[in-house]
Formats: sequence, structure tokens, C-alpha cells
Amino acid sequence: MLRALLYLWALPVTLLGVLVALVSRGSGGTLRRVEGVLEVAGGWPAWVLRRGFPFSGAVAAITLGHVVVGVSLNALTATRAHERAHVRQFERWGVLLLVLYPLAGLLAWVRGGNPYRDNLFEREARAAESAARPSSCMTHSPGR
Repeated sequence: MLRALLYLWALPVTLLGVLVALVSRGSGGTLRRVEGVLEVAGGWPAWVLRRGFPFSGAVAAITLGHVVVGVSLNALTATRAHERAHVRQFERWGVLLLVLYPLAGLLAWVRGGNPYRDNLFEREARAAESAARPSSCMTHSPGR
């Protein structure tokens, strides 16, 4: 029941993501469902992500509710932990995140930081990404 409410709360933004997914599919992109999230790779939206946005520049992926749009399948895999943090943010804040995210960027900028890198929501997503990454001592074989 709670899961259904989380999907419903994020639904307005997810529907926007579904529109982007349809544009992607219609322009050669691929769609797949991973862990309850629609992942979209390639097509025209990937071109937009590669060109970038005003404060972030080019990005590998972006989250719209329960839809994650990436430049490629590899990018979606590489950014999964980070983007899933954004999915949880949409589950927590719903459509309000579309206003809160830029306000957090503005607040970071007013405080002398970078509107993207120092944005509270991006910092939270990077922390989730770091927590999901195996520690460096576990990733190297003995003798390297």
C-alpha cells in the first residue's frame, strides 16, 4: 500500500518522464524496467543530456519521478545509485521537488557555492552513490 502511495505521489512528474521516454523510443532509444523504475537510454533526449543544462553542463542521466533518462545503457548502470536517490526524493517530495530543487540550487549559489554541485539534493544523491560504491580496499586484488 505504501509503495502504491509513493508511486501516486510522484505520478505527475513520472508522467512527464513517460513523455520523454516516448520521445526517446520514437527517436531510436531503448526502454527497460529496472527495480520498479523505467530506464530510458538514447534517442533525442540523450542528445539534450549531452549538450547540458545551465548550471550542471552535460549530464549522464536525469530523473523524472520513476523515470530515469540516460545517455546510454552504460550511463544508466553507472549512475543507478545516484539516480535512485533522486527517485526517493521524488517519492518524498512529489511534484514539489520541481520547485525545491532549483530553490536549493539558488540557496547554494547565494551562500557562495555552485548551484549544481552544492545543491542539497545533489549532495544527498552523491552520498547515496558513495555509500553504494564498494570500498577501495575491496576492489583491488592482492598483489596489485
